[in-house]
Amino acid sequence: MRNNAIGIALLASSALAAASSAFAADVTPERLLNPDREPQNWLMNHRTYDGQRFSPLARINKDNVKNLKLAYAVPLGGATGDEWVEATPLAENGFLYITDSWGVLYKIDATSGEVGRILWRMDPKQEKQANNRGAALWGNLVISAANWPARIVATDKETGKVAWETNVSFDVPQLTITAAPLAIKDRIIIGASGGDSGVRDWVAALDAATGKVLWRKFTIPAPGEPGSETWKGTNNAWQTGGAAVWVTGTYDPETNQTIWGTGNPVPMYDPTYRPGDNLYTNSAISWDPETGKMNWYFQYTPGDMWDYDEIGTHIMIDSVVAGESRKLITHSARNGHLYTMDRHNGQIIGAKPYTEVNWTRGIDQKTGKPIEYDPGKDIQTYAGIGNLNPGETLKRVCPSILGGNNYWPSSYNPRTRLIYIPSMTGCMNVSVDRTKHNAERGWTGGEWTSTERFETDLIAVDPVTQEVRQRTHMRYPTRSGTLSTGGGLVFLALFDGTVAAFDDTTLDQLWKINLGTRFSAPPMTFEVNGKQYVAIASGASPRSKSTLANTPELKEQRNATVLYVFGL
Repeated sequence: MRNNAIGIALLASSALAAASSAFAADVTPERLLNPDREPQNWLMNHRTYDGQRFSPLARINKDNVKNLKLAYAVPLGGATGDEWVEATPLAENGFLYITDSWGVLYKIDATSGEVGRILWRMDPKQEKQANNRGAALWGNLVISAANWPARIVATDKETGKVAWETNVSFDVPQLTITAAPLAIKDRIIIGASGGDSGVRDWVAALDAATGKVLWRKFTIPAPGEPGSETWKGTNNAWQTGGAAVWVTGTYDPETNQTIWGTGNPVPMYDPTYRPGDNLYTNSAISWDPETGKMNWYFQYTPGDMWDYDEIGTHIMIDSVVAGESRKLITHSARNGHLYTMDRHNGQIIGAKPYTEVNWTRGIDQKTGKPIEYDPGKDIQTYAGIGNLNPGETLKRVCPSILGGNNYWPSSYNPRTRLIYIPSMTGCMNVSVDRTKHNAERGWTGGEWTSTERFETDLIAVDPVTQEVRQRTHMRYPTRSGTLSTGGGLVFLALFDGTVAAFDDTTLDQLWKINLGTRFSAPPMTFEVNGKQYVAIASGASPRSKSTLANTPELKEQRNATVLYVFGL
């Protein structure tokens, strides 16, 4: 009997060792390239390199989602009530990794034994809060951003100890890193933020094993570089011109290109300070991750005067156009249009509005530019909605400066072949103030006002034709994002505390819960021991509360930073 007991113990020990080894397995480039081999996990910011934010998991589906309930909740951050979370949790073999607005990285046990327990915290000791949209997994490391000074930090995923740390501020104190890093082969691709504070931004690659900076490419050209002719005037605006890269890009292994969107020019509301098209702001840019060479670019709104960043996800899809198989990119733009283009060169396939738009009368379907765009003009006037001089009668511009869609990501379901856009409704008035052309006054060049209530449309659009197939309206704004799943569901959260699931064909609401606190992070899903969960973190930044200025019934709503996990 004793020998049998010893044998059983040894078998159990071996099983535990094997399980531990599985949990500790390195996140290799091979694993990142093949996420559907382990659909239970969510190994990168968008789950897959193509940015679709689609999970094939289907245990939670249209038939049973009505039974979804809170499985557990994990408080994050401190107790002051002013923290926030915009990060997507990562999930690997029963463990979750997430960051908060102090850049603190958490490892959370999601296995059945110690569910919800924080196993370790890595605190980078940043001086003040900043947006932080999550981490990346590579090898045995969890790689995340910290700020003031801007840094990339690699943490051992088993011990929580820092393996390496690289200062990427390059002596620019206003510079921050807010996008989750993207691991490609042996490199970590990052984008610089802080553009609205007068930073000339960039994209860079770090060696994943050591943190060494391998290349860095600016998103605004210096004099003499290609595109510099689009920064005219005598203000040297290129030096402080923005083009921030503050949301994680996508990657196409087949063509070895990574696509990142860039932000607005600065000052954001006054194009007279920076005449010209202002390349490469408001653009999709394709980079070679090995060398940093720019392959191609597409600029959405030349000479932007409404803060229409185009940093949002550039989703890669395969589809048929005019009977021909094509490799495409689709982007739900902040300027209110859905654009679809060829992945190889940025050639436009089509672009149509998905929300209310009045700043242009339409998009040229051959060039992708607004139909009023005049390459001979230093200042674009478009549909005449821009306020180009102080004291002008204010004009209502649609969509608002927050855009139809923004950093809160859309998702794409390859089964329905629809993109699900979480669109904020509402318009604004934008005015010019030329005293705000400096760091002390915020580099805005003006200000916005609105008396309108901001609400949400969840929109299902065919990205090939850009035709809206379904639309459902909700009376509170969103800054969350959508998740689509193999269970035929689309998940979305709102600023009033609602988390909801919708039918991916009809957009009928099938389930909802209100948790009483704002959401500005996207939902994701994972599986442990054959059970599927949906997770989302709450907490909205003080700056984002301006969205609720005209929603008085939510004035007493409290803010909390909590990771909520739901299951059947």
